[in-house]
Amino acid sequence: MTTTTGQTTAAPTAVVGKLSRLDQFLPLWIGLAMAAGLLLGRGVPGLNTALDAVKVSGISLPIALGLLIMMYPVLAKVRYDRLDTVTGDRRLLISSLLLNWILGPALMFALAWIFLPDQPAYRTGLIIVGLARCIAMVIIWNDLACGDREAAAVLVALNSVFQVLAFGLLGWFYLSVLPGWLHLSGAKLDVSGWDIARNVLIFLGIPLLAGYLTRRFGEKAKGRTWYEAAFLPKIGPAALYGLLFTIVILFALQGDAITNRPLDVARIALPLLAYFAIMWAGSYALGKAIGLTYERTTTLAFTAAGNNFELAIAVAIATFGVTSGQALAGVVGPLIEVPVLVALVYVSLALRRRFRPAAAPNPARPL
Repeated sequence: MTTTTGQTTAAPTAVVGKLSRLDQFLPLWIGLAMAAGLLLGRGVPGLNTALDAVKVSGISLPIALGLLIMMYPVLAKVRYDRLDTVTGDRRLLISSLLLNWILGPALMFALAWIFLPDQPAYRTGLIIVGLARCIAMVIIWNDLACGDREAAAVLVALNSVFQVLAFGLLGWFYLSVLPGWLHLSGAKLDVSGWDIARNVLIFLGIPLLAGYLTRRFGEKAKGRTWYEAAFLPKIGPAALYGLLFTIVILFALQGDAITNRPLDVARIALPLLAYFAIMWAGSYALGKAIGLTYERTTTLAFTAAGNNFELAIAVAIATFGVTSGQALAGVVGPLIEVPVLVALVYVSLALRRRFRPAAAPNPARPL
């Protein structure tokens, strides 16, 4: 197996000890990035306005650049000639669709009402987070946990298609129809299908196309051995640098909202913690129960547990305003998701020994 930065490991049970320095201390780097973002946001007057002055599909330009840099190296590692082995795995595809588009939104709806029955704005924001299935950072978590890259690419693409088709419909159902059936207070969500499609095309389409073309022309020019042994180790660290940059900018933009209302943040955090734990553990248990390999079980778990906070924040701000409770709930999403899913990367690696040896990563697995 190889790590993000190109260091080869010898045994599945010793992964954490063999990780590169960058990977070993990832929780520390992420914690520092979050703290740096909060300090920058509060300590540099006018920084928030400057960072948010130019937007791409409703997302601050620096965050958009960070996301593209973060996703490109991982998508350049995917062996696109092996995607047919994933599309033929009906257990994986059907499980992913059910977890992402039936269980995930329903679970977040239930948790939002259980934990925030007296806070309609925060509750609505959390429901929007639950509807936005992950198409970006999940690729990083999956790669760090040694999941199946090809499976991640397929499931993320599948989520993207359903996000365009189903986000608005599910928003109407969970915010207007279902509360009415249950005699609960509801809300309305005004969201454009084109805006969602544009979000997907930019934040998934661009790095996916770049990754595919890089592999195709790189292998054609110098062969797969050179591409995976020489080229990928050079671009691999850029994924984590992009992740850390994105976190710094995100928390710089939202630092005031987070630090000025700590009790509200804590209340929003509780259902999010429950959501990530239940979705990840349940998906992991399902993958093992239906006989998926470690790699595909890991991919299933992370793609089900992660959320597209970029889309959730953009929709909440566009519909309810930048200072709204709905927007704050969207902002708290990555505050909780990032450290929790990083911790689950290590949990996943520790659980790998429970799978049969045949499911262990190939020692020649590309970077």
